[in-house]
Amino acid sequence: MTQFGLYANTDKNTNQAYPYFVDVQNTLLDGLNSRVVIPIVAFEKSKSARTHLYPANLCPIVEIGRKKYVLMTYQITSVPIQILKSGEGSLAKYRDEIVAAIDFLVTGI
Repeated sequence: MTQFGLYANTDKNTNQAYPYFVDVQNTLLDGLNSRVVIPIVAFEKSKSARTHLYPANLCPIVEIGRKKYVLMTYQITSVPIQILKSGEGSLAKYRDEIVAAIDFLVTGI
């Protein structure tokens, strides 16, 4: 497993709401039986210009297969490694945005 690896959510109870996970756990901890992930949802535009559905510093927007998706950093969680069996690529090119969102979640900075 690789850090910032993108995985299809194979859990039938949650994959409609969260079609993907991004693995944010460092590879030094590969021996554990779970991974820390950020759930990913399909991007939805706000109906009002004044409404912010996704705070930019907390919920980075990424492109997967030419569609926009949002990392729900405030819903960070861990999942058993068995759920992460369908690798879909990597979000490593968004590394800086992902790490900044995690930093903001934890430190507020």
